[in-house]
Amino acid sequence: MKAIQLLPVVAVLLLPAAACAAAPAPPNVVVFLTDDQGWGDLSVHGNINLATPNIDSLAQAGALFDRFYVCPVCSPTRAEFLTGRYHPRGGVRGVSTGAERLDLNERTIADTFKAAGYATGAFGKWHNGTQWPYHPNARGFDQYYGFTSGHWGDYFDPPLDRNGQPVQGKVFIIDDLTDRALEFIESNQRRPFFCYLPYNTPHSPMQVPDRFYQKFAQADLDLRHRNPNLEDLAFTRVALAMCENIDWNVGRALRRLDELKLTDNTIVVYFSDNGPNSWRWNGGMKGRKGSTDEGGVRSPLLIRWPGRIPAGTRVPQIAGAIDLLPTLAELAGIPVAHRLPLDGRSLKPLLTGSAPDWPDRMIFSHWGGRVSVRTQRYRLDHEGKLFDLETDPGQDRDLAKDRPAEAARLAGAVQSWREEMLPGLAKDDRPFTVGYPTFPLTQLPARDGVPHGGVRRSANAPNCSFFENWIRPEDSITWDVQVATAGRYEAVIDYACPAADVGSTVELSFHASRLTGRVSEPHDPPLRGAENDRVPRRGESYVKEFRPFRLGVLEMQSGRGLLTLRALAVPGRQVMEVRALWLRLLP
Repeated sequence: MKAIQLLPVVAVLLLPAAACAAAPAPPNVVVFLTDDQGWGDLSVHGNINLATPNIDSLAQAGALFDRFYVCPVCSPTRAEFLTGRYHPRGGVRGVSTGAERLDLNERTIADTFKAAGYATGAFGKWHNGTQWPYHPNARGFDQYYGFTSGHWGDYFDPPLDRNGQPVQGKVFIIDDLTDRALEFIESNQRRPFFCYLPYNTPHSPMQVPDRFYQKFAQADLDLRHRNPNLEDLAFTRVALAMCENIDWNVGRALRRLDELKLTDNTIVVYFSDNGPNSWRWNGGMKGRKGSTDEGGVRSPLLIRWPGRIPAGTRVPQIAGAIDLLPTLAELAGIPVAHRLPLDGRSLKPLLTGSAPDWPDRMIFSHWGGRVSVRTQRYRLDHEGKLFDLETDPGQDRDLAKDRPAEAARLAGAVQSWREEMLPGLAKDDRPFTVGYPTFPLTQLPARDGVPHGGVRRSANAPNCSFFENWIRPEDSITWDVQVATAGRYEAVIDYACPAADVGSTVELSFHASRLTGRVSEPHDPPLRGAENDRVPRRGESYVKEFRPFRLGVLEMQSGRGLLTLRALAVPGRQVMEVRALWLRLLP
């Protein structure tokens, strides 16, 4: 009887030890995502105008994808990377004023890795929602440092977000973001980590530290856009300098992995979110950012995992941002934490050489109602023109009449995709969310507000704008909000007002609740940003150092309604300028 009892005890003690000895450590993951960097903005793709040796080294020691596709603009690509699903499924229909938000029923790649025991951190431009539960800390990331908007107005010492709290950034933003990511890697070196670095360059405004710009300030460029008359050389020079700054920071991260002896067990991924943000050399492809043609949606994709992905692997098969979540999950050996079906597929067989018979597929590109589709050989553009990319990489010869069967097949696929993906996408009735006890501070930036009367934005692009020209009692600013928790909310306005105009009385209201206060302290900071621009900016607002105006405490009931800011008296020429309204749920 005693012998029978001992057998299971011995098994319990020995089997886990043997299993642990055999099980490899889970791989770390570092993902670099750049903003508005075209396929042609890397020397590994043949651009001799610049040098990107650190980024290129990922291809030399790992894999380079010849044909990798993202979306024509920023936030849709981020959504597809995060979810493994086409962006219309997640409600991402624009790049600002709430249209960039990822639906709350979606689960992200960070959710997947966090559920598997990984430390998760994101450092950079989020662009898929600002308020909780759209904020990155609510989407699977333990740590967040960066900004949640689509673009920022000044890249030197900018205001940033650290886990939902406003903080002041330091030095050039990409250098700062990398510093924080390296701190995260070092503090989590003894456990598996998922580190996401969504950089915000070379997106405009075109700013870069002197030591990177000096090389290009007067440079003659050997490679030009296929129509040189379209190219703005001054803009291109700055973009290339910004790309070399990115490369320098990628090099810093790779060296830190080496120093911590983490390189061999870390998967490093590098890609961009859309085509280039100007007409510059891009391999002769048609289109740029905003276009569903090849040049607008073809991105670099480099993946390194020493010993697991053979060095120098070149992948000719088409792939897309929708594939990265299932690929990284399978490489890490963890299940995907998603209740909804994925559109992407794991690329692991292509990376490990175990896919001799990889079937052809279709990858769809969408923006602004325009849809194109790519197969391994063809692209059908949004006008129904058919191009053979094997013989005509510049999309110069329409073959739709010569190959009607192929054109009809792809047109039918586009129609089916439209019918499945796009109904309802244009209608976005989601309010901005306020009042979660786990995240009591809510930012309602001017970007998410609606100006009424004479109030206007400081620039056409809403993302980093502020409200100005608030001059009459009839004027107002509203935010469509959903209050999750009834209670008392401290209201603070980020404002600016010259001394000659102080004295206005303002009212903040939500349903029957009202709060009034008087603008009594002058604060008239200068605009900033222009001093750091290398070329004139193209739509982004300049910024100011706004000051908090503590309006008081407003009682708010739960539910949906308009949060309205208006003036009861305007003794001067204006009420004030408004950058954001902050609401803090009080205990």
